[in-house]
Amino acid sequence: MSQATASPAAGTSTPLGAVARYGLLIGPLLSMIDSSIVNVAVPDIVKEFTHSTLDQVQWVVSGYLLALGVSLALTAYLAKRFGVLRVYTVSMVLFVLASAACAIAPTIGALIGFRAVQGFVGAPLVPLALSILLGKDGIGGGKVPISAALTLFLAPALGPTLGGLLIGAGGWRWIFLVNVPVGIIGLLLLLRVPRHIGALGSKLARFDPFGFALLAVGLTGALFGATQGTTEGWDSASCWAPLAGGLLLLIGYTFWALRRPNPAVDVGMMRHRNSAIALVLQVLCSVVAFGTVFLLPVFTQSVQGHSAFATGIALLPQGIVMGVATYFGQKLSVRVPLKVLVVSGFAILAASSVFLLFLEQDTPLWVTALILSGRAIAIGLVTAPLLVAMLAPLPEDQLADGNTLFNITQRLGGSIGVSILGSLVAGGATLAATIDDFHFVGVILIAIAVVAGLLSFFLTQDRSVPVREVSTVGE
Repeated sequence: MSQATASPAAGTSTPLGAVARYGLLIGPLLSMIDSSIVNVAVPDIVKEFTHSTLDQVQWVVSGYLLALGVSLALTAYLAKRFGVLRVYTVSMVLFVLASAACAIAPTIGALIGFRAVQGFVGAPLVPLALSILLGKDGIGGGKVPISAALTLFLAPALGPTLGGLLIGAGGWRWIFLVNVPVGIIGLLLLLRVPRHIGALGSKLARFDPFGFALLAVGLTGALFGATQGTTEGWDSASCWAPLAGGLLLLIGYTFWALRRPNPAVDVGMMRHRNSAIALVLQVLCSVVAFGTVFLLPVFTQSVQGHSAFATGIALLPQGIVMGVATYFGQKLSVRVPLKVLVVSGFAILAASSVFLLFLEQDTPLWVTALILSGRAIAIGLVTAPLLVAMLAPLPEDQLADGNTLFNITQRLGGSIGVSILGSLVAGGATLAATIDDFHFVGVILIAIAVVAGLLSFFLTQDRSVPVREVSTVGE
Protein backbone atom coordinates (compact mmCIF):
# COMPACT_ATOMS: atom_id res chain seq x y z
CA MET A 1 0.00 0.00 0.00
CA SER A 2 1.42 3.36 -0.94
CA GLN A 3 1.32 6.30 1.39
CA ALA A 4 -0.36 8.35 -1.30
CA THR A 5 -3.27 5.94 -1.31
CA ALA A 6 -3.71 5.95 2.44
CA SER A 7 -3.43 9.67 2.79
CA PRO A 8 -2.63 12.18 0.10
CA ALA A 9 -0.09 14.86 0.73
CA ALA A 10 -1.18 17.76 2.81
CA GLY A 11 -2.29 20.75 0.84
CA THR A 12 -3.83 18.75 -2.01
CA SER A 13 -6.76 20.64 -3.52
CA THR A 14 -10.14 19.15 -2.70
CA PRO A 15 -13.14 18.96 -5.03
CA LEU A 16 -15.49 18.53 -2.06
CA GLY A 17 -16.75 21.89 -0.82
CA ALA A 18 -18.32 22.85 2.48
CA VAL A 19 -21.89 22.64 1.10
CA ALA A 20 -21.29 19.09 -0.12
CA ARG A 21 -19.81 18.18 3.26
CA TYR A 22 -22.94 19.27 5.06
CA GLY A 23 -25.01 17.27 2.60
CA LEU A 24 -23.00 14.17 3.47
CA LEU A 25 -23.41 14.73 7.20
CA ILE A 26 -27.20 15.23 7.25
CA GLY A 27 -27.80 11.52 6.64
CA PRO A 28 -25.56 10.32 9.52
CA LEU A 29 -27.05 13.01 11.76
CA LEU A 30 -30.62 11.81 11.15
CA SER A 31 -29.64 8.14 11.45
CA MET A 32 -27.82 8.61 14.76
CA ILE A 33 -30.55 10.78 16.28
CA ASP A 34 -33.27 8.32 15.22
CA SER A 35 -31.52 5.51 17.09
CA SER A 36 -32.52 7.17 20.36
CA ILE A 37 -35.20 9.79 19.67
CA VAL A 38 -38.12 7.34 19.85
CA ASN A 39 -37.32 6.33 23.45
CA VAL A 40 -39.17 9.33 24.86
CA ALA A 41 -42.16 8.79 22.57
CA VAL A 42 -43.08 5.30 23.79
CA PRO A 43 -45.71 6.44 26.38
CA ASP A 44 -47.43 8.70 23.82
CA ILE A 45 -47.48 5.94 21.18
CA VAL A 46 -49.09 3.54 23.70
CA LYS A 47 -51.78 6.15 24.42
CA GLU A 48 -52.64 6.68 20.74
CA PHE A 49 -52.71 2.99 19.79
CA THR A 50 -55.06 2.01 22.60
CA HIS A 51 -55.09 -1.69 21.76
CA SER A 52 -51.29 -1.96 21.91
CA THR A 53 -49.19 -2.97 24.91
CA LEU A 54 -45.93 -1.50 26.19
CA ASP A 55 -44.07 -4.64 25.10
CA GLN A 56 -45.40 -4.22 21.55
CA VAL A 57 -44.46 -0.55 21.36
CA GLN A 58 -40.93 -1.32 22.58
CA TRP A 59 -40.44 -3.06 19.24
CA VAL A 60 -40.59 0.38 17.62
CA VAL A 61 -37.21 0.92 19.29
CA SER A 62 -35.86 -2.63 19.09
CA GLY A 63 -36.95 -3.22 15.49
CA TYR A 64 -34.92 -0.23 14.32
CA LEU A 65 -31.75 -1.46 16.04
CA LEU A 66 -32.11 -5.06 14.88
CA ALA A 67 -32.72 -4.10 11.24
CA LEU A 68 -29.80 -1.72 11.46
CA GLY A 69 -27.56 -4.59 12.59
CA VAL A 70 -28.54 -6.74 9.60
CA SER A 71 -28.00 -3.87 7.17
CA LEU A 72 -24.57 -2.99 8.59
CA ALA A 73 -23.48 -6.54 7.72
CA LEU A 74 -24.40 -5.79 4.08
CA THR A 75 -23.02 -2.26 3.84
CA ALA A 76 -19.40 -2.99 2.92
CA TYR A 77 -20.38 -5.42 0.14
CA LEU A 78 -22.96 -3.04 -1.34
CA ALA A 79 -20.37 -0.24 -1.39
CA LYS A 80 -17.85 -2.44 -3.18
CA ARG A 81 -20.39 -3.71 -5.69
CA PHE A 82 -22.31 -0.53 -6.55
CA GLY A 83 -20.05 2.31 -5.33
CA VAL A 84 -19.98 4.27 -2.05
CA LEU A 85 -21.75 7.44 -3.22
CA ARG A 86 -24.46 5.58 -5.14
CA VAL A 87 -25.36 3.36 -2.17
CA TYR A 88 -25.29 6.37 0.17
CA THR A 89 -27.66 8.34 -2.08
CA VAL A 90 -30.14 5.46 -2.44
CA SER A 91 -30.04 4.89 1.33
CA MET A 92 -30.78 8.56 1.95
CA VAL A 93 -33.78 8.57 -0.41
CA LEU A 94 -35.23 5.41 1.16
CA PHE A 95 -34.60 6.74 4.69
CA VAL A 96 -36.64 9.87 3.94
CA LEU A 97 -39.48 7.77 2.49
CA ALA A 98 -39.42 5.38 5.45
CA SER A 99 -39.53 8.34 7.87
CA ALA A 100 -42.61 9.71 6.09
CA ALA A 101 -44.23 6.27 6.32
CA CYS A 102 -43.54 6.13 10.08
CA ALA A 103 -45.16 9.56 10.51
CA ILE A 104 -48.44 8.41 8.93
CA ALA A 105 -48.49 4.81 10.25
CA PRO A 106 -52.15 3.88 10.93
CA THR A 107 -51.47 0.95 13.30
CA ILE A 108 -48.79 -0.16 15.74
CA GLY A 109 -47.92 -3.07 13.45
CA ALA A 110 -47.37 -0.72 10.53
CA LEU A 111 -45.24 1.58 12.68
CA ILE A 112 -43.04 -1.31 13.82
CA GLY A 113 -42.63 -2.46 10.22
CA PHE A 114 -41.81 1.00 8.88
CA ARG A 115 -39.32 1.56 11.71
CA ALA A 116 -37.56 -1.69 10.82
CA VAL A 117 -37.34 -0.51 7.20
CA GLN A 118 -36.04 2.85 8.39
CA GLY A 119 -33.27 1.16 10.40
CA PHE A 120 -32.37 -1.16 7.52
CA VAL A 121 -32.06 1.55 4.86
CA GLY A 122 -30.45 4.07 7.21
CA ALA A 123 -27.62 1.86 8.48
CA PRO A 124 -25.21 2.59 5.59
CA LEU A 125 -25.44 6.37 6.05
CA VAL A 126 -22.84 6.77 8.80
CA PRO A 127 -20.05 4.45 7.55
CA LEU A 128 -20.39 5.48 3.90
CA ALA A 129 -20.45 9.21 4.62
CA LEU A 130 -17.29 8.80 6.72
CA SER A 131 -15.68 6.78 3.92
CA ILE A 132 -16.21 9.66 1.51
CA LEU A 133 -15.16 12.38 3.95
CA LEU A 134 -11.99 10.56 4.99
CA GLY A 135 -11.08 9.36 1.50
CA LYS A 136 -8.39 10.84 -0.72
CA ASP A 137 -10.93 12.86 -2.75
CA GLY A 138 -13.11 13.84 0.19
CA ILE A 139 -12.01 16.46 2.67
CA GLY A 140 -8.53 16.22 1.26
CA GLY A 141 -5.74 14.23 2.86
CA GLY A 142 -8.17 12.27 5.01
CA LYS A 143 -8.92 15.27 7.23
CA VAL A 144 -11.61 14.79 9.88
CA PRO A 145 -14.29 17.51 9.97
CA ILE A 146 -15.31 18.68 13.41
CA SER A 147 -18.95 18.20 12.43
CA ALA A 148 -18.29 14.50 11.76
CA ALA A 149 -16.88 13.94 15.25
CA LEU A 150 -19.87 15.75 16.76
CA THR A 151 -22.27 13.64 14.70
CA LEU A 152 -20.76 10.41 16.03
CA PHE A 153 -21.09 11.26 19.72
CA LEU A 154 -23.38 14.24 20.26
CA ALA A 155 -26.22 13.45 17.82
CA PRO A 156 -27.48 10.24 19.52
CA ALA A 157 -27.13 11.91 22.89
CA LEU A 158 -29.39 14.79 21.87
CA GLY A 159 -32.02 12.40 20.48
CA PRO A 160 -34.11 12.09 23.67
CA THR A 161 -34.03 15.85 24.32
CA LEU A 162 -34.94 16.72 20.73
CA GLY A 163 -37.66 14.07 20.84
CA GLY A 164 -39.14 15.62 23.98
CA LEU A 165 -39.25 19.06 22.37
CA LEU A 166 -40.87 17.78 19.17
CA ILE A 167 -43.45 15.71 21.06
CA GLY A 168 -44.32 18.69 23.22
CA ALA A 169 -44.74 20.90 20.15
CA GLY A 170 -46.70 18.63 17.83
CA GLY A 171 -46.97 15.04 19.06
CA TRP A 172 -44.92 11.89 18.52
CA ARG A 173 -45.42 11.78 14.74
CA TRP A 174 -43.27 14.89 14.43
CA ILE A 175 -40.14 13.00 15.46
CA PHE A 176 -40.42 11.16 12.13
CA LEU A 177 -41.97 13.93 10.05
CA VAL A 178 -39.08 16.32 10.72
CA ASN A 179 -36.76 13.93 8.87
CA VAL A 180 -38.56 14.60 5.59
CA PRO A 181 -37.69 18.29 5.00
CA VAL A 182 -34.24 17.91 6.57
CA GLY A 183 -33.56 14.79 4.49
CA ILE A 184 -34.70 16.53 1.29
CA ILE A 185 -32.28 19.37 2.04
CA GLY A 186 -29.54 16.78 2.47
CA LEU A 187 -30.41 15.21 -0.89
CA LEU A 188 -30.33 18.58 -2.62
CA LEU A 189 -26.92 19.32 -1.10
CA LEU A 190 -25.70 15.96 -2.39
CA LEU A 191 -26.00 17.39 -5.90
CA ARG A 192 -22.86 19.36 -5.04
CA VAL A 193 -20.88 16.16 -4.46
CA PRO A 194 -18.82 15.21 -7.55
CA ARG A 195 -19.91 11.85 -8.96
CA HIS A 196 -16.37 10.43 -8.87
CA ILE A 197 -16.04 10.94 -5.10
CA GLY A 198 -15.68 7.76 -3.04
CA ALA A 199 -14.65 4.25 -4.05
CA LEU A 200 -16.42 3.12 -7.23
CA GLY A 201 -18.34 -0.13 -7.58
CA SER A 202 -17.02 -3.25 -9.26
CA LYS A 203 -18.81 -6.26 -10.76
CA LEU A 204 -15.90 -8.34 -9.47
CA ALA A 205 -17.00 -7.81 -5.85
CA ARG A 206 -17.89 -11.14 -4.25
CA PHE A 207 -20.63 -11.73 -1.69
CA ASP A 208 -19.82 -13.83 1.39
CA PRO A 209 -23.16 -15.47 2.35
CA PHE A 210 -21.86 -17.51 5.31
CA GLY A 211 -19.92 -14.56 6.73
CA PHE A 212 -22.94 -12.30 6.24
CA ALA A 213 -25.14 -14.78 8.13
CA LEU A 214 -22.68 -14.99 11.03
CA LEU A 215 -22.34 -11.21 11.23
CA ALA A 216 -26.03 -10.38 10.77
CA VAL A 217 -27.34 -12.96 13.24
CA GLY A 218 -24.57 -12.13 15.71
CA LEU A 219 -25.31 -8.40 15.60
CA THR A 220 -29.05 -8.98 15.83
CA GLY A 221 -28.67 -11.28 18.83
CA ALA A 222 -26.28 -8.97 20.67
CA LEU A 223 -28.37 -5.85 20.07
CA PHE A 224 -31.58 -7.65 21.02
CA GLY A 225 -29.99 -8.93 24.22
CA ALA A 226 -28.85 -5.42 25.09
CA THR A 227 -32.33 -3.95 24.63
CA GLN A 228 -33.88 -6.80 26.64
CA GLY A 229 -31.45 -6.06 29.46
CA THR A 230 -33.06 -2.66 29.91
CA THR A 231 -36.66 -3.86 29.85
CA GLU A 232 -36.45 -7.35 31.39
CA GLY A 233 -33.35 -7.07 33.59
CA TRP A 234 -29.88 -8.54 33.12
CA ASP A 235 -30.72 -11.66 35.11
CA SER A 236 -33.32 -12.67 32.51
CA ALA A 237 -32.59 -15.46 30.04
CA SER A 238 -34.26 -13.36 27.32
CA CYS A 239 -31.38 -10.92 27.82
CA TRP A 240 -28.18 -12.85 28.40
CA ALA A 241 -28.98 -15.80 26.10
CA PRO A 242 -29.25 -13.78 22.84
CA LEU A 243 -26.46 -11.44 23.99
CA ALA A 244 -24.05 -14.29 24.73
CA GLY A 245 -25.03 -16.15 21.56
CA GLY A 246 -24.66 -13.01 19.48
CA LEU A 247 -21.22 -12.20 20.87
CA LEU A 248 -20.04 -15.76 20.24
CA LEU A 249 -21.21 -15.54 16.63
CA LEU A 250 -19.38 -12.22 16.23
CA ILE A 251 -16.19 -13.80 17.57
CA GLY A 252 -16.71 -16.67 15.14
CA TYR A 253 -17.18 -14.18 12.30
CA THR A 254 -13.90 -12.46 13.18
CA PHE A 255 -11.95 -15.73 12.80
CA TRP A 256 -13.86 -16.52 9.59
CA ALA A 257 -13.23 -13.09 8.06
CA LEU A 258 -9.50 -13.13 8.84
CA ARG A 259 -9.18 -16.26 6.69
CA ARG A 260 -11.34 -15.13 3.75
CA PRO A 261 -10.16 -13.12 0.72
CA ASN A 262 -13.54 -11.34 0.36
CA PRO A 263 -15.37 -11.32 3.72
CA ALA A 264 -18.67 -9.51 4.29
CA VAL A 265 -16.79 -6.87 6.30
CA ASP A 266 -13.00 -6.90 6.15
CA VAL A 267 -11.54 -7.02 9.67
CA GLY A 268 -7.95 -7.22 8.43
CA MET A 269 -7.19 -3.88 10.10
CA MET A 270 -7.33 -5.78 13.39
CA ARG A 271 -3.95 -7.25 12.44
CA HIS A 272 -2.47 -3.78 12.89
CA ARG A 273 -1.66 -3.20 16.54
CA ASN A 274 -2.64 0.48 16.59
CA SER A 275 -5.87 -0.15 14.68
CA ALA A 276 -6.94 -2.94 17.04
CA ILE A 277 -6.16 -0.92 20.18
CA ALA A 278 -7.79 2.20 18.74
CA LEU A 279 -10.97 0.25 17.97
CA VAL A 280 -11.20 -1.08 21.54
CA LEU A 281 -10.55 2.40 22.93
CA GLN A 282 -13.28 3.84 20.71
CA VAL A 283 -15.73 1.31 22.15
CA LEU A 284 -14.78 2.24 25.72
CA CYS A 285 -15.04 5.92 24.85
CA SER A 286 -18.51 5.26 23.36
CA VAL A 287 -19.69 3.56 26.57
CA VAL A 288 -18.49 6.45 28.75
CA ALA A 289 -19.73 9.15 26.38
CA PHE A 290 -23.14 7.63 25.63
CA GLY A 291 -23.61 6.45 29.21
CA THR A 292 -23.31 9.96 30.58
CA VAL A 293 -25.24 11.91 28.00
CA PHE A 294 -28.10 9.42 28.03
CA LEU A 295 -28.35 9.15 31.81
CA LEU A 296 -27.82 12.78 32.81
CA PRO A 297 -31.00 13.95 31.02
CA VAL A 298 -32.85 11.24 32.97
CA PHE A 299 -31.30 12.58 36.19
CA THR A 300 -32.11 16.23 35.47
CA GLN A 301 -35.72 15.49 34.53
CA SER A 302 -36.78 12.60 36.78
CA VAL A 303 -34.73 13.46 39.89
CA GLN A 304 -34.27 17.22 39.67
CA GLY A 305 -37.59 17.98 37.97
CA HIS A 306 -36.26 20.12 35.10
CA SER A 307 -38.10 20.33 31.79
CA ALA A 308 -36.88 18.72 28.56
CA PHE A 309 -36.21 22.21 27.15
CA ALA A 310 -34.05 23.25 30.13
CA THR A 311 -32.16 19.97 29.93
CA GLY A 312 -31.59 20.50 26.22
CA ILE A 313 -30.10 23.93 26.90
CA ALA A 314 -27.77 22.39 29.50
CA LEU A 315 -26.59 19.83 26.94
CA LEU A 316 -25.75 22.38 24.25
CA PRO A 317 -22.46 23.80 25.66
CA GLN A 318 -20.81 20.38 25.51
CA GLY A 319 -21.30 20.38 21.73
CA ILE A 320 -19.42 23.64 21.32
CA VAL A 321 -16.68 22.47 23.67
CA MET A 322 -16.36 19.13 21.90
CA GLY A 323 -15.98 20.88 18.56
CA VAL A 324 -13.23 23.15 19.86
CA ALA A 325 -11.49 20.22 21.59
CA THR A 326 -11.66 18.14 18.42
CA TYR A 327 -10.01 20.95 16.48
CA PHE A 328 -7.18 21.42 18.97
CA GLY A 329 -6.83 17.67 19.47
CA GLN A 330 -6.11 17.21 15.78
CA LYS A 331 -3.74 20.18 15.72
CA LEU A 332 -1.87 18.74 18.70
CA SER A 333 -1.70 15.30 17.07
CA VAL A 334 0.75 16.74 14.53
CA ARG A 335 3.16 17.72 17.31
CA VAL A 336 2.27 15.42 20.22
CA PRO A 337 2.68 11.62 20.09
CA LEU A 338 -0.61 9.76 19.76
CA LYS A 339 -0.05 7.89 23.03
CA VAL A 340 0.49 11.08 25.03
CA LEU A 341 -2.58 12.76 23.53
CA VAL A 342 -4.96 9.84 24.09
CA VAL A 343 -3.69 9.03 27.59
CA SER A 344 -4.13 12.69 28.53
CA GLY A 345 -7.66 12.66 27.10
CA PHE A 346 -8.72 9.64 29.13
CA ALA A 347 -7.08 11.13 32.25
CA ILE A 348 -9.19 14.27 31.82
CA LEU A 349 -12.24 12.07 31.22
CA ALA A 350 -11.65 10.16 34.47
CA ALA A 351 -11.03 13.36 36.44
CA SER A 352 -14.14 15.12 35.12
CA SER A 353 -16.23 12.00 35.82
CA VAL A 354 -15.37 12.33 39.53
CA PHE A 355 -17.76 15.28 39.69
CA LEU A 356 -20.64 12.93 38.82
CA LEU A 357 -20.26 11.57 42.35
CA PHE A 358 -21.35 14.94 43.77
CA LEU A 359 -24.57 15.37 41.79
CA GLU A 360 -27.57 15.83 44.07
CA GLN A 361 -31.23 16.74 43.68
CA ASP A 362 -30.50 20.46 44.15
CA THR A 363 -27.39 20.64 41.95
CA PRO A 364 -27.85 23.63 39.57
CA LEU A 365 -28.12 22.91 35.86
CA TRP A 366 -25.15 25.14 35.07
CA VAL A 367 -22.97 22.84 37.19
CA THR A 368 -24.22 19.84 35.20
CA ALA A 369 -23.40 21.74 31.99
CA LEU A 370 -19.85 22.35 33.28
CA ILE A 371 -19.39 18.65 34.10
CA LEU A 372 -20.52 17.68 30.60
CA SER A 373 -18.25 20.30 29.05
CA GLY A 374 -15.24 18.95 30.94
CA ARG A 375 -15.96 15.49 29.63
CA ALA A 376 -16.47 16.91 26.12
CA ILE A 377 -12.90 18.25 26.20
CA ALA A 378 -11.59 14.74 26.83
CA ILE A 379 -13.80 13.10 24.18
CA GLY A 380 -12.78 15.72 21.64
CA LEU A 381 -9.11 15.03 22.30
CA VAL A 382 -9.56 11.28 21.97
CA THR A 383 -12.15 10.61 19.26
CA ALA A 384 -10.71 12.00 16.02
CA PRO A 385 -7.06 10.96 16.67
CA LEU A 386 -8.20 7.39 17.44
CA LEU A 387 -10.43 7.26 14.37
CA VAL A 388 -7.55 8.37 12.16
CA ALA A 389 -5.11 5.96 13.85
CA MET A 390 -7.56 3.12 13.27
CA LEU A 391 -8.12 3.88 9.57
CA ALA A 392 -4.60 5.08 8.70
CA PRO A 393 -3.28 1.73 7.37
CA LEU A 394 -6.27 1.25 5.04
CA PRO A 395 -6.26 2.01 1.30
CA GLU A 396 -9.17 3.89 -0.29
CA ASP A 397 -11.12 0.78 -1.31
CA GLN A 398 -11.11 -0.57 2.26
CA LEU A 399 -12.38 2.57 3.98
CA ALA A 400 -16.00 1.37 3.72
CA ASP A 401 -15.00 -1.82 5.59
CA GLY A 402 -13.08 0.14 8.23
CA ASN A 403 -15.86 2.64 8.84
CA THR A 404 -18.50 -0.10 8.89
CA LEU A 405 -16.48 -2.01 11.49
CA PHE A 406 -16.08 1.18 13.51
CA ASN A 407 -19.82 1.86 13.31
CA ILE A 408 -20.68 -1.72 14.31
CA THR A 409 -18.46 -1.65 17.39
CA GLN A 410 -19.57 1.84 18.37
CA ARG A 411 -23.27 0.99 18.09
CA LEU A 412 -22.85 -2.36 19.84
CA GLY A 413 -20.61 -1.04 22.60
CA GLY A 414 -22.80 2.00 23.16
CA SER A 415 -26.02 -0.04 23.23
CA ILE A 416 -24.70 -2.63 25.67
CA GLY A 417 -23.04 -0.03 27.87
CA VAL A 418 -26.06 2.26 28.06
CA SER A 419 -28.39 -0.70 28.70
CA ILE A 420 -26.28 -1.96 31.59
CA LEU A 421 -25.88 1.48 33.15
CA GLY A 422 -29.54 2.31 32.58
CA SER A 423 -30.69 -0.88 34.28
CA LEU A 424 -28.56 -0.02 37.32
CA VAL A 425 -30.23 3.35 37.69
CA ALA A 426 -33.74 1.99 37.06
CA GLY A 427 -33.49 -0.21 40.15
CA GLY A 428 -33.79 2.67 42.62
CA ALA A 429 -36.93 2.24 44.76
CA THR A 430 -36.71 5.70 46.35
CA LEU A 431 -35.33 9.08 45.30
CA ALA A 432 -32.33 8.67 47.60
CA ALA A 433 -31.66 5.18 46.24
CA THR A 434 -31.85 6.48 42.67
CA ILE A 435 -29.30 9.19 43.44
CA ASP A 436 -27.02 6.58 45.03
CA ASP A 437 -27.37 4.47 41.87
CA PHE A 438 -26.31 7.42 39.74
CA HIS A 439 -23.24 7.85 41.94
CA PHE A 440 -22.44 4.15 41.53
CA VAL A 441 -22.69 4.54 37.74
CA GLY A 442 -20.26 7.44 38.08
CA VAL A 443 -17.76 5.11 39.76
CA ILE A 444 -18.13 2.63 36.90
CA LEU A 445 -17.54 5.35 34.30
CA ILE A 446 -14.42 6.51 36.15
CA ALA A 447 -13.12 2.93 36.21
CA ILE A 448 -13.73 2.51 32.46
CA ALA A 449 -11.88 5.76 31.73
CA VAL A 450 -8.93 4.63 33.89
CA VAL A 451 -8.77 1.22 32.16
CA ALA A 452 -8.89 2.95 28.75
CA GLY A 453 -6.11 5.29 29.82
CA LEU A 454 -3.91 2.37 30.85
CA LEU A 455 -4.63 0.56 27.57
CA SER A 456 -3.65 3.72 25.69
CA PHE A 457 -0.03 3.25 26.83
CA PHE A 458 0.20 0.39 24.30
CA LEU A 459 -0.42 2.75 21.37
CA THR A 460 2.54 3.56 19.15
CA GLN A 461 3.20 6.48 16.82
CA ASP A 462 3.45 5.00 13.32
CA ARG A 463 5.65 7.45 11.49
CA SER A 464 5.25 5.55 8.24
CA VAL A 465 1.68 6.86 7.87
CA PRO A 466 1.20 10.64 7.58
CA VAL A 467 -0.91 12.16 10.34
CA ARG A 468 -4.26 13.46 9.11
CA GLU A 469 -5.53 16.78 10.29
CA VAL A 470 -8.93 18.24 11.06
CA SER A 471 -10.67 20.29 8.42
CA THR A 472 -11.49 23.85 9.46
CA VAL A 473 -12.77 25.30 6.21
CA GLY A 474 -16.53 25.60 6.02
CA GLU A 475 -17.14 23.91 9.33
